[in-house]
Amino acid sequence: MPPPAIPTHDQPVLIVQLSDSHLFAEEGGKLLGMDTCDSLQRVIERVQQEQPHIDLMLASGDLSQDGTLGSYQRFRRLTDPVARQARWFAGNHDEMPAMREACAGSDLLEPIIDLGSWRITLLDSSIPGAVPGFLADDQLELLEQSLHAAPERHHLVCFHHHPVSIGCNWMEPIGLRNPQALFAVIERFPQVRAMLWGHIHQEFDQQRDQVRLLASPSTCVQFAPGSEEFQVDRSAPGYRWLRLHADGLLETGVSRVTGIDFEIDYSVKGY
Repeated sequence: MPPPAIPTHDQPVLIVQLSDSHLFAEEGGKLLGMDTCDSLQRVIERVQQEQPHIDLMLASGDLSQDGTLGSYQRFRRLTDPVARQARWFAGNHDEMPAMREACAGSDLLEPIIDLGSWRITLLDSSIPGAVPGFLADDQLELLEQSLHAAPERHHLVCFHHHPVSIGCNWMEPIGLRNPQALFAVIERFPQVRAMLWGHIHQEFDQQRDQVRLLASPSTCVQFAPGSEEFQVDRSAPGYRWLRLHADGLLETGVSRVTGIDFEIDYSVKGY
């Protein structure tokens, strides 16, 4: 059977976001007591049951917990069947040399993709060796050039770190450190419809002027919304789907797996 056709300008685009999988090279690796490979596999099974015709899978950072080539090879092997096209970008746990090696010979790290009447731009907000995020000048220039070059398209801008407060005090210091620079670019281009990120291991959906602000569950452990200090939530792993319509309308939702039981390992402090 031939692969599904790339959406035309008048067709909607279906995207699935898998975020913060935190895979290990070794079998059975756990984060805070959860087997992250097992939980990712369960999320992928749910995606395949619910979303039969996916145009793009986005892996929005922290694909790996240990930064090893083996963990990225495992992620690629597990997620290759999800969609006809996929893109990855880095989070604070990722190691770019190993990620690049795992992506060799593919377009997985290409930062701009046009689908239907939309353009999706992927930015690297990671700082090597640090937990918070920062958009360096080259990333802001990439964003500006991408927006400037496609004024007729609707735009979705993606990166790993949260650029606004999410109501979790312990996460305030580890978000994007220069959000003003990001919004200074975004505000000059009215065709930006939404921004999408990971990192926070929970669902987030707000509006900022004309731009939808979205974040998504992890495919493994969840963090408790509204928490003052580091706290794991009992919500199940999941994914976000986005349907991008030709007129700029964005529909989205979150779906979570069932039947995952694990003992939270609070011997791990912080994130």
